[in-house]
Amino acid sequence: MVINVFDRLEDLLIRFEEILGELNEPSVVGNQDRFRRLMKEQSDLTPIVTAYREYKQCHQDVTDSVAMLEEEHDDEMRAMLKEELSEAKKRIEELENELKILLLPKDPNDDKNVIVEIRAGAGGDEAALFAAEMYRVYVKYAEGRRWGIETINLDEIGIGGVKDVSFMINGQGAYSRLKYESGVHRVQRVPETESGGRIHTSTITVAIMPEVEEVEVALDINDCKFDVFRASGNGGQCVNTTDSAVRLTHLPTGIVISCQDEKSQLKNKDKALKVLRAKLYELEQEKQHDAEAQLRKSQVGTGDRSEKIRTYNFPQGRVTDHRIKLTLHRLDGVMNGDLEEIIDSLIAADQAAKLSRLNEQG
Repeated sequence: MVINVFDRLEDLLIRFEEILGELNEPSVVGNQDRFRRLMKEQSDLTPIVTAYREYKQCHQDVTDSVAMLEEEHDDEMRAMLKEELSEAKKRIEELENELKILLLPKDPNDDKNVIVEIRAGAGGDEAALFAAEMYRVYVKYAEGRRWGIETINLDEIGIGGVKDVSFMINGQGAYSRLKYESGVHRVQRVPETESGGRIHTSTITVAIMPEVEEVEVALDINDCKFDVFRASGNGGQCVNTTDSAVRLTHLPTGIVISCQDEKSQLKNKDKALKVLRAKLYELEQEKQHDAEAQLRKSQVGTGDRSEKIRTYNFPQGRVTDHRIKLTLHRLDGVMNGDLEEIIDSLIAADQAAKLSRLNEQG
């Protein structure tokens, strides 16, 4: 590895050891804010420090093996030393790649909760049915990782489909896993109402937005107009009896958000404001992406709602992610919430693209 990377790793190792010392100080233990910040920093540094310590040990193993080979004359011992030397060198190469990935600039939103919006696109009722199915896919995926789910708004149609649904997923690293899901999802299948057996193509759009804190977005409450109305649809005995649903209009941008999942008007208002902050943050991010066009081209798509990212072909039982040309012939598993292989492949492709760009610059 290059010298400046080595120096940086040494600095991180020193900082890690400093944190361990600070965490044992009574003044830090008694300061919960500082304690949490240090624990978070320790957690972030742990995988880097672990890999770097092993990297240093492997280099020491190489040095020791070479020295012993110069002194050893026994053939059996020399063969064993050569094997150990080869394994250590191979592991050094692996660790160098791991450390390069670990040192890539981290997306500041990766640890955040997410707000998910799914909207039916082209295809009428069939699109609405697929939107409802994808809603269940993400709920099952979140449940599998023991993340929490909170519905914000659900606009259903009579046949079991949804025009649009928005919900929050609360969990450590939710954005880091789900951010690649933003875009147009296309489904190809024969609708149940199609007597001729013809395959129809329908689309939905998925938007993944990180939850943002109030301090991260400049929001003037005077720019917001709130209307209340009586909630409709399923929601328990009390949901239709009071004007608890909230419609929030952000006057400068024209963004409109409805929230009717909670029985409390105040809670619905709070959820609507969370969605608005996420949308305003997303608009600001899009401006930055446009200004960094070259960087955006070098990464796997993670946000453009107009980008067709994936096709779900039911007759052939396959799902294809077009960004990385990945095709899996296990559509049933994917529709049951098993997204791990797709997401892991997208993360790996994104990291490879960033490393390639870094190497070009360096």
